[in-house]
Amino acid sequence: MSKAVLLLAHGTPNVLGEMAEYLGKVTGGRALPDAVVEELKHRYAQIGLAETPGTEPPPLTKWSLAQGSLLQEALDDTPVYVAMRNWHPYIADVVEAMRADGITHIRTICLAPQNSRTSVGLYRRALMAAATGMEVEFVAGWAEHPLLAQAFAEKLWPVWAEACAESGQRVPVLFTAHSVPCRTIMTGEASIAGARPGTPMQDTPDPYPVEAKRTAAMVAERLAVVGLNEGGWCFAFQSQGVSGGPWIGPTVEETLTALKQEGHTGVVVQPVGFLCDHVEILYDIDIAFREIAKELGLKLWRAESLNDSPTLVRALAEVACDEDPALLDDSLAARVV
Repeated sequence: MSKAVLLLAHGTPNVLGEMAEYLGKVTGGRALPDAVVEELKHRYAQIGLAETPGTEPPPLTKWSLAQGSLLQEALDDTPVYVAMRNWHPYIADVVEAMRADGITHIRTICLAPQNSRTSVGLYRRALMAAATGMEVEFVAGWAEHPLLAQAFAEKLWPVWAEACAESGQRVPVLFTAHSVPCRTIMTGEASIAGARPGTPMQDTPDPYPVEAKRTAAMVAERLAVVGLNEGGWCFAFQSQGVSGGPWIGPTVEETLTALKQEGHTGVVVQPVGFLCDHVEILYDIDIAFREIAKELGLKLWRAESLNDSPTLVRALAEVACDEDPALLDDSLAARVV
């Protein structure tokens, strides 16, 4: 048996002209209004995406591939592959390359540590459709891995210390994660984005909101020794969808307003649902939320993304080698499909 690790990520377009096709992949083929496509092209242009290919891939692709390379170094003899659900390199194409390389056993880790039907669940579906005849171990979530929390804490501490020193007081920390549609986290939800007709009803709530907040709490616990107490941080969901139905909150915008009303003059934002830079960080936080904070009279600092964090790589290496069945999706652990 030849075994390899497969990292899965969301994917992102390489040039602005690919936006409509890319968004069609994200929505499962549902066309979005032209105004939505143009707005997203504007946001991506603000973070450097161009009309023609540049000298390096966009941030999400760049850092996901880098994380794969660093994990490969950490694991020595175990090959590591990286695939995307919504853009190149597609999951199906990478699995076919793995098959050609003689890989028969795949240990899969999503670069989205909190388990959700709208991310991890869709990655899993795409993988299982491609990996017929291969043995698959699918890590369902690793939101509470100690080294993940440590990696975030290492990025948070210096910027929080700077913000507190500059402000002359303890600045609140706002942890964030990507919002998801309300319908996908409710008990009994059947209409999951991308699900095939006849998908059975879900009999448990989506674990994502609980896992995202637990990651944040574990990060905060590591800064308690330097003064970040339980009342010194809060949590919000960011980047709610631009079309279709309610999404879970509270929103970052609502939370920034509440912090201002409480008398704060600044805030440190750390997204804990993302492992690297991409549009939800470089545009939504660094541009949009910073402008909102400025209008409210708040100064906004942001902790650096994990990107090539050595501690993150150690976390991934431990998850890749961990034989604890609690990490795995019960229906997929060591299963030939």
